Order: sequence, then structure tokens, then C-alpha cells
Amino acid sequence: AVTIARAQASLRFPARFALAAAMNPCPCGHAGDPGHACICAAAEVLRYRARLSGPLADRIDLHVTVPAVPLAELASRPRGETSASMRERVEAARARQWQRYGGGGCNARAAGRWLETHGGIETAARRTLAAAGGRLHLSARAFHRVLRVARTIADLDGVGTVQAPHIAEALGYRPRAADMSTPVAY
Repeated sequence: AVTIARAQASLRFPARFALAAAMNPCPCGHAGDPGHACICAAAEVLRYRARLSGPLADRIDLHVTVPAVPLAELASRPRGETSASMRERVEAARARQWQRYGGGGCNARAAGRWLETHGGIETAARRTLAAAGGRLHLSARAFHRVLRVARTIADLDGVGTVQAPHIAEALGYRPRAADMSTPVAY
């Protein structure tokens, strides 16, 4: 929900959305690209990355670095899983979630505490998340976001329980403080 507060009134509006965003690694877009030289000063890169606040970054579930694709690879035949296969896995995962939450629910809207007690999390996965949570200083919000993402990864794998590799993959999608505050080596 979104609450708008003004001098005389406060209004609350329902809101549910998916945010997709993109950001270059630096102002020129070439930091970390082995094929191009970055022309940005370290201070510029830090200033640029600081534009995305920590609290906002903490509310984004999936952070993925996408390297430039070489032109030769763009012209070649696509590799990996087909769109049709991905669609089948997503539909099966959504069906599992529909069943888990009694129709209409999904992992993204599951309460964190509910996931902790009813999410089918294996002991090794709990240990992995607890260790990482301490090491990475995860907030309660980030901790539960990792659980939701891991539960979704397990659903996409067709597995009934969240296992340590699912937690590890979900942790890999968290923003890393170093990504936002340190320039990439040129």
C-alpha cells in the first residue's frame, strides 16, 4: 500500500507492482568491461553508484550483473534453456505456490514468519542462511527476501523443500555493498 500524508488528511491506496530497473556500472557504462576502457574517475563511479540508496536496493529482490554479449555470440544460435521450457517451469512453480497458499497466493507475498515455520526449509539451508545473515549483516527485511527468493528457486527446481543451494543462489542475487561503493578495477 502507498500512504500519502498531507496537512489535513492521510490517504492509503492499495499498490502491488513489479519493479524492473537497469543501471550501468558507471557513467560511461564501461567499468568492468574487458573490451572497453572506462573513462570515469573513481570518485565519479562512487557518486554514480550512490544514486541508488541502500534502503531502496534492499527492497529489490534480484540484483543481476549482465555483462556485454560479444557481437559474434549475438549472431550465433541461442544456447541454454528455451523460452517454452522456462514457461513450463514457471507455470509449474506457480501451480505449486497456488496449492501451498490455498489459491491466489505466491511466495512474493508470503509473510516472512510463515515462510520460516511452514516454508519447507531444510536444516542445512537454515544454517546457511543464518551464517550468511550474520556475515552479510542482513536486515530482517533482507533475510525474509532471501527466503522468498530461495522458496521460488526451489519451486522452479520442482523441489518440495528449500535446500542450502537454493539459499546460496538467492544470496547471490542480493546487492553487495562493494558493488555500490567501490569502483571496479580498470
